[in-house]
Amino acid sequence: MPVLTQSERQRLLHAVVFFASHTQHCGKIKLFKLLYLLDFEHFRQTGKSATGLDYQAWKFGPVPIELMEEWEDLGPDLANLVHIVEEKVIDFERQAVKVNGGVQFDAEPFSPRQLRIMRSLAEQYRDTYSPKMIDVTHAQNGAWDRVWQNGQGAHRVIPYELAIGETDPHSDVVRELAQEQAQYRAALMAVRHAEAA
Repeated sequence: MPVLTQSERQRLLHAVVFFASHTQHCGKIKLFKLLYLLDFEHFRQTGKSATGLDYQAWKFGPVPIELMEEWEDLGPDLANLVHIVEEKVIDFERQAVKVNGGVQFDAEPFSPRQLRIMRSLAEQYRDTYSPKMIDVTHAQNGAWDRVWQNGQGAHRVIPYELAIGETDPHSDVVRELAQEQAQYRAALMAVRHAEAA
């Protein structure tokens, strides 16, 4: 499981605030799908995710494991920004994400490209319920589908490289950027480990 950098954690926190405040019906599943779309689209364009999260292939779609594990007991930094409210929706309870009073979205940690992608996703899925987003996150031969494989890949990490299309004219450059980013992250983690020892 990745250890998020401070800037990745800040982007994750404020992406949650952004999607909770800029879309309707923003429950856990819809939020997870929006974060996945943000991260995989940003990777497709730049070779790195926006939040640093890893996603696993679960039956109902891609799940950001680190955030999923935190969901029942939000970290203090996230709990200062949002809270979870159980909402009755027809025949099930949705865990709606609500922004705490007085909290404002902070655009500072984001690049212009990340903000553009987030705004586009919020506009596209503003009024959409999470089940309607399944066609997007479960697209045939998409990243989730290529790992899930009718359940054979359950709980396996979805490699970000699957976001890059075979016919993408910039695929070589993006893969090279992704490799450089992975090397940078590995070096950063090695330094952190050495400092902690």
